[in-house]
Amino acid sequence: MLARELRNNGESVGKIAKLLKVSKGSVSLWCEDIFLSEVKKHRLGQRNNQELNKGRIKASENKKKERLERMKSFKLIGINKIGELSVRELFLVGAALYWAEGGKNQRKVVFINSDPKMILLWIRWITICLLIPKDRLTCRIEINEIHKSRLTKIENYWSSLTNIPSIQFRKASLKHSVCRKVYENNSNYYGSLQITVNKGTNLNYEILGYIDGLSGLAQENT
Repeated sequence: MLARELRNNGESVGKIAKLLKVSKGSVSLWCEDIFLSEVKKHRLGQRNNQELNKGRIKASENKKKERLERMKSFKLIGINKIGELSVRELFLVGAALYWAEGGKNQRKVVFINSDPKMILLWIRWITICLLIPKDRLTCRIEINEIHKSRLTKIENYWSSLTNIPSIQFRKASLKHSVCRKVYENNSNYYGSLQITVNKGTNLNYEILGYIDGLSGLAQENT
């Protein structure tokens, strides 16, 4: 009988039942007088652990796949809700962005961030809504000194991204803090980009007015 042969070879009751498409109770009844040696029990235990680990890995992969699909679905909902921005909407977004990330305590217009998309959005705001041409922008890279040998590559990256020529880049600001952790994408790290509007003192005062206007709207709703 196949069930007994499989059991004698050290197969588990559960797997035999699955292979023969019968209940575990039936297999146990057919093989109740078969006793496995310690060696076979050990091998069976190893196989069970391997199958259990495979099951856990598969469950983890399925869970990750479900999470990624859910994330993609909700991101699409978010993208569709944003849609196309009018100039007025872009103006308000840029003002709020500067309120959060801009150099408000300086008598100049300066913005710094490491997120390339945020940098591009800010440049879009400053050029479209405030009508500042790119030739009035000065850039400076801020990055840890361990990346000193990569400065040319880093400058080329930001220059290409922003479409601002390298001649408008000042000497990089190198930080001397100790990096206690080396990341896998260390060679693809480009630090932060500081952008300053030349002759922007009056513009800075105006932008501070935008922020006061937004602050007043917040107070009206409290």
